[in-house]
Amino acid sequence: MQRIEKYNLKNKAQLLVSLLLVLFFSSCEDVVTLDLETGPPRIVVDAEIIWKKGTTGNEQIIKISKTAPYYNNTTPKVSGAQVKVQNSNGDVFTFNETEPGSYVCTNFVPVLNMNYVLSVQAEGQSFTAAEKLTSVTPIDKVEQNIIKDFGGKDTIELTFYYKDPADEENYYLTDYKSEFLIFPQYSLMYDQFFNGNVVNTKFSDEDMKAGNTVEITHRGISKNFYNYMNLILEASSANPFSVVPGNIRGNIVNTDTSDSNNFALGYFRLCEADKVSYLVK
Repeated sequence: MQRIEKYNLKNKAQLLVSLLLVLFFSSCEDVVTLDLETGPPRIVVDAEIIWKKGTTGNEQIIKISKTAPYYNNTTPKVSGAQVKVQNSNGDVFTFNETEPGSYVCTNFVPVLNMNYVLSVQAEGQSFTAAEKLTSVTPIDKVEQNIIKDFGGKDTIELTFYYKDPADEENYYLTDYKSEFLIFPQYSLMYDQFFNGNVVNTKFSDEDMKAGNTVEITHRGISKNFYNYMNLILEASSANPFSVVPGNIRGNIVNTDTSDSNNFALGYFRLCEADKVSYLVK
């Protein structure tokens, strides 16, 4: 038995569209704008160092933005920040702003199982986070089959296989991207019940057809990041009108204040990854 959590953001989007259509056709004369409570803007640090197998991993990007009111159709970018990552050997890698809110390093050196510390200075505040670069075993093969969905309709299913390392605790995050997906689909796994065995992970979608290309990115992640993503994905796949009980805290720490409520959102993580592009037959 294996522990796998799968999250489909497409289903949530379809549900939202259906509900909005119902509301639209049932009250065509009135436009209702909900008066939603807006909290103070927070800095958001999207810092994924991802080392894809077969690459040097030298070029990495960190994005910094701010939260915005629900009805805003743009995300405020944070410019002018100072962004650095230092490894446990004392080597410092500087991320330079290439466009508003995007900070790029072209000489990063990824080393498996090495510890790294992120430092960000933005808008008069200082933030830090620490993580280890986590390894991943490669995808051995991808298979394609036809299965019946809940309505009895033939649906294409992809299955990829990899060998979980023995005698160690491993956590995985996989995303699937394709032209038929509005949003990526994710699956989270940990090897509590299949340590040291060959693992198979399945993916299917009613809109997948021959000629589509599905990009599978399979990451090794830390236990803490697994727990964080589990909360994020559970919240994103819940009732679209429900309220998340509270801000989901990442590992980004504000070092300039003793006020625990003045924190940044996001997570600094370092992942080795294997990526496969599969052409559906």
